[in-house]
Amino acid sequence: MALARFSRSGLRRSIIQNYAAERNVGRLEASAHESPSAYLGSIATGADDLLYLPTTRKVDYSSLWSRGIRTTPQLQFAQAQRVLEDSDSEYESTRYPTLEATRPGEKPRVAVIGSGWAACRFLKGIDTNIYDVVCISPRNHMVFTPLLASTCVGTLEFRSVAEPVSQIQKALAKDPNSYFFLASCKGIDTDKHEVFCEAALDGGQQNNGYQFKVAYDKLVIATGAEPLTFGIKGVQENAFFLREVNHAQEIRKRLLMNLMLSQNPGITEEEKERLLHCVVIGGGPTGVEFSGELSDFIMRDVRERYAHVKNYIRVTLIEANEILSSFDVGLRQYATKHLTKYGVRLVRGVVKEVHPEKIVLSDGSDVPYGLLVWSTGVGPSEFVKSMHLPKSPGGRIGIDEWLRVPSVEDVFALGDCAGFLEQTGKPVLPALAQVAEREGKYLVALFNKIGKESGGKALCMKDIPLGEPFVYKHLGSMASVGRYKALVDLAQSKEEKGIAMAGFLSWIIWRSAYLTRVLSWRNRFYVAVNWATTLVFGRDNSRIG
Repeated sequence: MALARFSRSGLRRSIIQNYAAERNVGRLEASAHESPSAYLGSIATGADDLLYLPTTRKVDYSSLWSRGIRTTPQLQFAQAQRVLEDSDSEYESTRYPTLEATRPGEKPRVAVIGSGWAACRFLKGIDTNIYDVVCISPRNHMVFTPLLASTCVGTLEFRSVAEPVSQIQKALAKDPNSYFFLASCKGIDTDKHEVFCEAALDGGQQNNGYQFKVAYDKLVIATGAEPLTFGIKGVQENAFFLREVNHAQEIRKRLLMNLMLSQNPGITEEEKERLLHCVVIGGGPTGVEFSGELSDFIMRDVRERYAHVKNYIRVTLIEANEILSSFDVGLRQYATKHLTKYGVRLVRGVVKEVHPEKIVLSDGSDVPYGLLVWSTGVGPSEFVKSMHLPKSPGGRIGIDEWLRVPSVEDVFALGDCAGFLEQTGKPVLPALAQVAEREGKYLVALFNKIGKESGGKALCMKDIPLGEPFVYKHLGSMASVGRYKALVDLAQSKEEKGIAMAGFLSWIIWRSAYLTRVLSWRNRFYVAVNWATTLVFGRDNSRIG
């Protein structure tokens, strides 16, 4: 075993050294058993709040490479660059391909991590005559989340709620110095102004080991949040979340599969009831809208197209407190009566454990299910938790009134991953699309102002006045409850009184408002056509994939 490791190490060292000699660039000092601790220690000195990727090794390439994406020959990449499965240590990789730092006279570069509401609103408005833009995200589109529940039952097609990032900011596709990288961010060196990335597969669920880094002048962190599971056993393995298009696709496939399986001969009554029991955990807007869509789907489509099992399918919404707790009391009561009237069973309870075919509640009762959708709010992602940056209450990245991360230079954070620091005296804003969108719009104006005053380059904005701080004003809330009914609450807070209405007119307002908020005319057309098609012909019940 020792001899095999020595041979592999020697092979990697020989290939790197031979290639360097052929290019006349000097000899790289690479050893399979060398520890990078000395290098990591040097770049971490005086910067305890930085996050580094552990496979960084100090190599001076300033005289070897021109500006742009630094490449590595295929032979060298295969042997020395990739993280090998049979490698003795995770620290053996030698260097990363790099998007080099900008030079004097070139436009400053803004790196944006994420492609959600906040990131895409920022990308849409940033002045590309002032900045080059790099977007790093494990998905190449933005999801219009308010309409995502409608795609699960076929009211809308999936492409209607997905907006390509390159369409939101066309410079990412056309500008030679702006890029979109399909990758997950693994670490940030705020001292050297570099972001460490790993190429993403399958919507970021899998990585292929290919790593690179991107130099930036300004960094915008907008990585969003992750669903809260409260550490309940079995949630991750057995429940579906509703945050991404692929989540909605999986929910749709499971729902239609259960409908078809339940019609097969030999299925017992008990098993049929379990397969067709759809359980939603969480009574917030997402859980209520999904329950309403399911109820509408059952009333209009299942009863017509699945006559053999139409009396078995049912929906249960489980909430620990009250549904739609942020809405007006009268609207909550309306939603409760409406959902109950159209077949949604409301249960007050707390989930203790989740099994593949049943839920155990805190009172000891079991709830069998065929489809389980988990929608209990969001919290900070593992990436955010791992960063040694100041945190706001709740574990988000701490920011000041101008959305800056105050402990480091040239780093901003916004959206669901960020929250005001306690010393600002401002409350942590809710994880809502309108909050993220407004923050993105504010930061665009701030960046364009900084850029016009020659503060876009790294470490160049210290003496530039930033102007008015960010102030959020709540515009109200809306939620659909199915059967052409919706809720509209225009109060700016729970303490203040505002316009509160429910019913068919609210449903018209809900659809009109969301149709105007869809980013592109192409997707607005898709959404309008989908709604019209569903109204006339019903929902499509084909199970594809």
